[in-house]
Amino acid sequence: MRMRIPAIVTLLVAVVVGTSPAGQGALDPKLRGQLTQLFPAAASFSPKSGEPPHFKAYDARRTITGFAFWTTELEPLERGYDGPIKMLVGLDTQGVLTGIVVVEHHEPYGNFSIELPQFPAQFRGKSVRDPFRVGSDIHAVSRATMTVSSAARAVRNSARRIARQLLSPPSPVSAVPAH
Repeated sequence: MRMRIPAIVTLLVAVVVGTSPAGQGALDPKLRGQLTQLFPAAASFSPKSGEPPHFKAYDARRTITGFAFWTTELEPLERGYDGPIKMLVGLDTQGVLTGIVVVEHHEPYGNFSIELPQFPAQFRGKSVRDPFRVGSDIHAVSRATMTVSSAARAVRNSARRIARQLLSPPSPVSAVPAH
């Protein structure tokens, strides 16, 4: 019986901390679903780690296919009309957004601004090099300009920070001689 107690304690600690005894992170089912929205073809996800904090998406061969991160962790001072807007953002290894999931906000106009499916959908396929300007490449919503502008800045700035820290710079384009 004495030998079983350490194993039971280890298992209980693993459950409370959120990891398995083997060290693999156990993701909350809701979070796993949100990550899968951003990376539908991913075979697995890492626990959040690193600086800046992020999740890794892996294919079946355990090759990294992208990164997911919380805007509120990378841009904590960026706020909408009534506080922070918590969004989970996916970025592939080429610096292209795979999507965003608006998880939490306290905006009075949310039901017709950032909650509509069109708001997060417009970010899918955008490069970190895009301007993310409301009225230009981001659609504005009347009476919700402050919220939409703040959300766009949070996505842009956090995605660019992840890209700078985790992605390799693009290789220079070789000059093609004109004939």
